[in-house]
Amino acid sequence: MTIEEAQKTVDQWIQTTGVRYFNELTNMAMLTEEVGEVARIIARQYGEQSFKESDKDKVLADELADVLFVVICLANQTGVNLTEALQRNLLKKTQRDATRHQENEKLR
Repeated sequence: MTIEEAQKTVDQWIQTTGVRYFNELTNMAMLTEEVGEVARIIARQYGEQSFKESDKDKVLADELADVLFVVICLANQTGVNLTEALQRNLLKKTQRDATRHQENEKLR
């Protein structure tokens, strides 16, 4: 699925199953919640925290997909074409960071 297809698919789902988009502030709060859930899994799976019993059924892929879903919702409702935005962002990073990471001693 391309990013464009994902945006269309999420929009269709919202219009049929979700009834309507939550407002932008609600979606921003939801995005923050979902990112927190990703952080919780990462801290336990790759960090030093231990899993609580209530955390053991959480799956990183599911939580990352939740983040992506809300990002797509925000893009759709604010008129952002994520394909174009990502292409512009990669071009900006490529130009800005052309040698930055190769010259970074911390990455060697």
